[in-house]
Amino acid sequence: MPKAGSTSRIPRRTALAGLSAGAALLAMPRLGRAADETIRIGFPTPLTGPFAAEARDQVKCAELAVKLVNDKGGIGGRKVELLVRDDKLNAGEAATRTLELIEKDKVHAVVGALSSAVQLAVNEVTRARGVIYVSISQSDTINEAKDFSKYTFHEALNPHMTTAAVARQTLKKGMKVAHLVADYAYGHEMLRGFKRAQAAIGADSVGEILHPFGAADYSTFMPRLMSMRPDVLCISNFGRDQANAIKQAVDFGVKQQMKIVVPVILHNQRLAVGPDVFEGVVGGANYYWGLETQSKSAASFNAAFKAANGGAIPTDYGAYGYSGVGSLLAAMQAAGGTDTDKVIDALEKLQYDLTKGPQHYRKCDHQSVQSVLVLESKKKSAMAGDNDLFAILANDNGSDDMLRSCSELGHAT
Repeated sequence: MPKAGSTSRIPRRTALAGLSAGAALLAMPRLGRAADETIRIGFPTPLTGPFAAEARDQVKCAELAVKLVNDKGGIGGRKVELLVRDDKLNAGEAATRTLELIEKDKVHAVVGALSSAVQLAVNEVTRARGVIYVSISQSDTINEAKDFSKYTFHEALNPHMTTAAVARQTLKKGMKVAHLVADYAYGHEMLRGFKRAQAAIGADSVGEILHPFGAADYSTFMPRLMSMRPDVLCISNFGRDQANAIKQAVDFGVKQQMKIVVPVILHNQRLAVGPDVFEGVVGGANYYWGLETQSKSAASFNAAFKAANGGAIPTDYGAYGYSGVGSLLAAMQAAGGTDTDKVIDALEKLQYDLTKGPQHYRKCDHQSVQSVLVLESKKKSAMAGDNDLFAILANDNGSDDMLRSCSELGHAT
């Protein structure tokens, strides 16, 4: 999942600076929770901006997870309520909304944020206030010791996992690789992941170009990338940036010279520009509805989503909303309520299978260990229907081996 903000460049310092807007609230003693029995889950997400399509899908899936629990009587007889707030893809806005959710709305936990820079701001607030946070945005830093919070669990894949899986399927020793990278935390982390994977395989970098977040025009970049004469072009950006960059690469004839790969191939962006543009593009994914032929949990998730959404299918980033909220509620069930320490203990022990197979949170850094898909966008003539978007090239089973070690992340072992 991506990281972004309201500006083209969102360094970590800026993300954390957004907390200043709520500094006064942070300095206040934590107030007591309301005495009602409803369990409230805060859900900050960018309902406006270039990631809005993915954010709306996450809300639908999070609402489904809440509905299914409430239909079964709630948690210990207590109903669950989802409180959605627009973080506007801005770290300061996200920090303010999260503080309001905690102090005014008395949420028992927070799930969400679709930008890696924004999620770091949410992480700082929840860590300071001692509130459980389940992050559903890709990040390679939120699990590192310097940013670690015992209250935070990372449900999304991280850049190390997706780039390694994509590289294994697309790169070979001696290949030349060029990079087009969004110039903010998400792009930087994906580039770092690809370079690490390249080094392990023996592929060589021939150059990299950074582009501003939210760029609409890539025409000046394509000739420079083509002049590098790579075998593979890795495009590390997110949301509408991905669709715009791939479309213009195709317009310049890039696909005739090299393979295009992305760290995360997005369901909604593929729908936005059609099969001809994305044909042959390979990327990683946390979820694809076509898994239902291989996974009972995927089939059940798809069926429940279709029933609640007029026959529509769930998307990749939507699935994060379902599994993020679902794993939290499962832990609350196991803990017998919302006591923070008991829920943390339950999350660390949780074995769950909500959308695609077994998952668990690694205890040292709270990263969800899970499978990683590698997908290839189908050509139009190979599609069985409008939703038949991708072929599944690989489905790597989840294991600690696909993660950076706890000692590498700075945790005591």
